[in-house]
Amino acid sequence: MLAKSTQFARLLAFFIVIVTLFGCNPTRQTSKKGLKYFERGEYEWAIQALKPLVDQQLAGDKSAYYVAESYRLSNRIGLALPYYQKAQTQGVEDVLINYHIALAAKSLGDYPQCKAALTKFLQSKPNRFYQIKAEIELENLDKIPTLVQKQSPVALFPLMGNTPKTEFAAQKIGNELLFTSSSKPLIYKNNGLPFLGLYSAPLLKENEITTPHLFSAQLYKENANDGTPAFSHDGTTVVFARGNTGKSKDPSPDVDLYISKKNGNDWSEPERLAISDSIAWDGSPSFSYDDRTLYFSSNRRGGKGGLDLYRVPIDNSGRFGRPINLGSIINTPGDEIFPFVSENGKLYFSSDGHPSIGGLDLYVASRNDNEISIEHLGVPMNSIGDDFAINLSDPLSGYISSNRPGGKGDDDIYFFKSSGAEEHWWSNDSTNSTTNQVLKTVNYALAVQVVQPDGKAIPGVQVSTRRNGETSEVFTSDKSGKIDALSLNSGDEIQFKLEKDGYISARSSFSLEGREIPQALLKKELTDTTFTFKIVMDQPEIGKEISQFYQLNSIYYDLDKADIRQDATIELDKIVNFLQDNPQVNLELGAHTDARATAAYNQKLSQRRAESAVKYIIQRGIAKDRIKPKGYGESQLINECSDGVDCPEEMHQQNRRTEFKIIQINQE
Repeated sequence: MLAKSTQFARLLAFFIVIVTLFGCNPTRQTSKKGLKYFERGEYEWAIQALKPLVDQQLAGDKSAYYVAESYRLSNRIGLALPYYQKAQTQGVEDVLINYHIALAAKSLGDYPQCKAALTKFLQSKPNRFYQIKAEIELENLDKIPTLVQKQSPVALFPLMGNTPKTEFAAQKIGNELLFTSSSKPLIYKNNGLPFLGLYSAPLLKENEITTPHLFSAQLYKENANDGTPAFSHDGTTVVFARGNTGKSKDPSPDVDLYISKKNGNDWSEPERLAISDSIAWDGSPSFSYDDRTLYFSSNRRGGKGGLDLYRVPIDNSGRFGRPINLGSIINTPGDEIFPFVSENGKLYFSSDGHPSIGGLDLYVASRNDNEISIEHLGVPMNSIGDDFAINLSDPLSGYISSNRPGGKGDDDIYFFKSSGAEEHWWSNDSTNSTTNQVLKTVNYALAVQVVQPDGKAIPGVQVSTRRNGETSEVFTSDKSGKIDALSLNSGDEIQFKLEKDGYISARSSFSLEGREIPQALLKKELTDTTFTFKIVMDQPEIGKEISQFYQLNSIYYDLDKADIRQDATIELDKIVNFLQDNPQVNLELGAHTDARATAAYNQKLSQRRAESAVKYIIQRGIAKDRIKPKGYGESQLINECSDGVDCPEEMHQQNRRTEFKIIQINQE
């Protein structure tokens, strides 16, 4: 009897295991599918695939975390809060999770939870960049009670014509309202809404429109987001933002500025403006009232952090000059976006880096002599949501955009009209300003030391410097491997070239980007700060990988392709420089893949990629016999992600690497 019971129990256990395995299989497939959507930046699709898994409490499942991240990365951070909280209770590790929880809570008006999460985040000792952002957020929280008490001198009305779609960046042109709307036929997989385009609608009243229509067929691209146009005051030139194609091979958030000229009733084919940065987000353009300056927002290198406001002078021939950052009184480690310059020279903009009620709030900046004052526009212009894209139709009225509670869509348009006289329109009285200050000064310096990989100092190294692309000075390292301290100015980037007999010539660079101390955190009128920067040099050795002393990043390729992408040329140009600097050294370029696909296929693909990269280098003047292409396929994985092993994408990415190692040292 006992034997039969044991046998039955074993059969029952076996049956349960089989049912469990087969029952979980659809879940595993859904999870993998959702993660693939997430990796491609198709966040709405990821949310739909992963949301059903959140409540199933599967061991080790991170669905709640990826749902939260998908909401955040598609600009819906308020919806992310409960999923971040659930992920945290499940033990998901992310050093930024409390920071994201804080911002999500703030976007919902839950300031106590925001403060608690920021405090906990700072206790984890985050990196300097996020430490600064969190400290500013924490300091700004104390200012919110004052901000919500300030009343804007306006009456605010939702636009009759807002829909469940996204409508924003409205401006009055003649008797029509032009705005950006998610009304194209194709769906942008980032947020599940249609692609953005430029649309126009007749105005029945200042806050009411009839059926919208496409603004211009010439300014329309079916599979891209178009929006936020800026028109010259004579109406003959338009600059607008275009990007985010949403294709799986182009998941980046890059957006560029485009220009078009009016020809009769039509617009010319849009051309990309040369001031755009190919690897940055450039958007929300706006002309000054005299059309001699273009303002825009960008997260390009050299900024103060996040999105910054820039201005570009325009000469009499219509040529655009060099973009100039508006400085650290206006720009913060957060985001500054949607500039608008009024007839009287005031700069209106949105920011989440200055003290705000919710996410983005509206501000106005004015210059009085040598001082810049920044004023929060108060309530109801601002809310716990994102409030942005102000545009004045006349000195006393205009339009803003907001995703505040009570709206019809993701973003909605609101009409405002001043309830008082023009001279009371957001006065510049310092008692109303959030910032009215003389810029505090920081003296930055850089202490450089040249060392071997083991940290031992190298004396007698010739160190040549280039500051912001221009030749500067040449130094020789002393017995401690040090050179004279270098003074630094805001926005500086210094390139170093190091040479010494018996060592591999090296290059390195140091940038102040992201390192400058925000004005809000400076307590003294004058602060001295010195950065320590060590540069590694090494002796040539067969088989040595060179990335440690040449600041090389991995080279990436599009799916199933071997073509050299624009971002890869930056790294390959460094190899060209290395081979020019070190004529005694020959290299092997080794391309590796992950284990997904067959070994034979991966071997051929990696060889094609290696040969494509070597061809690029040879075309830049390097002798063919000095660099050898070698495809390793999946034969040298650096982690456990072999065939059949379920690994997260970041671990597969570790295997998709490119290495440059020394294979020959020639006699000089």
